[in-house]
This record gives sequence, structure tokens and C-alpha cells, in this order.
Amino acid sequence: MRVTERAHQSVRAVVRPGDHVVDATAGNGHDTLLLARLVGPDGRVIAFDVQEEAIAATRCRLAVNGIEEGRVFFVNGSHTMLRQHVDRPVAVVMFNLGYLPGSDHAHTTTRDETLIALAEGWETLRESGILSVVCYRGHPGGAEEAAGVLEYAEGLQDQGASVVISGQKETQEGPFLVIMQKEGKQQVRTGP
Repeated sequence: MRVTERAHQSVRAVVRPGDHVVDATAGNGHDTLLLARLVGPDGRVIAFDVQEEAIAATRCRLAVNGIEEGRVFFVNGSHTMLRQHVDRPVAVVMFNLGYLPGSDHAHTTTRDETLIALAEGWETLRESGILSVVCYRGHPGGAEEAAGVLEYAEGLQDQGASVVISGQKETQEGPFLVIMQKEGKQQVRTGP
């Protein structure tokens, strides 16, 4: 199973209709669409992306799939602005790091901004909420960003958070998934 599919599996285990959730990296809208379907008409998705092209692609994907415009609030800006736009605890904050597929590979997420956004996302999570982070190491800065995510996850684990890593963490190539979950009654299982 691909790491993006594992991320979706983990999110499905936590998100309920009516929840508020965040897609910190909207990209082409795959995660935003999943989240919008899971929260239903009474929930809310906040989707961030610095590229207008990504916001447009996500809007198109939602429209083609029958998701009403008002269910998703778009922020054309950095995920470091997460706390400015989240006004209540959320069930999930999803990150799919790297670059926008099909666009300029020089424009990527960065370690420093991602670490700020992870900290802000963690603060917004409700009990049993998760940060889902798909890390890619195949682009300039990707390995450093992925290492930063792992360090952040270790720090949370030391404070009692549940952390599950799946994928190819052991190698220096390929994507991997990091799920960080706040303490609570419900725990996520992502498989091997």
C-alpha cells in the first residue's frame, strides 16, 4: 500500500461527520477531497497552499466530485499561518510535503516552515487527533525536511504522543508516512 493510501486510511479512522480538519498542503486536492467527504456538509475543511495553481486545481477536483464550495475554506498562503485560520480544535491536520506534481519542482515545502506548521497543527488538534505527514526525500531539501519531521515526532513521543512511522524510513530514498496522535481514547492503526 502506498504511503498516501496509508495516510488516508489513518485519517478515515479519526474523522467523523461534522468535524473540522486541515489540509496544510492542498496540492492537487486529493487530501482535501477526502477530508471534505469525511466531514460531510456539516463539517469544515481549511486547505492551505502557497500556489494559486494548486488552489485552482483543488477547487476543480472538488467541483467535479460534487463538493459544495462552502465546505472548504481556502488559504492562498503558507501553512505557517495555520493558527490564524483555525478557531476550534480539529480532528486532523494533513501534510503531503514536497512539490506540486506537474509543476515547478524548484518550488517546495521547506524544513523551517514545515516545523512551524507542525507545531501550530499540534496545538490545534483535539484529543485523539492526528497529524498525518507524508515525507518525500527525492528533491533538494527533501531529506532535511524529512529529518526535521522525524525529530519533531520524536520530541512529541518523548512527551507521550503516539507516533507511527510507515514506509521506507530505513532507506535514504522514497516517501514515508509519519502519524502523530494526541492522547485520547481512540488510537490509529496504519498497518505494517
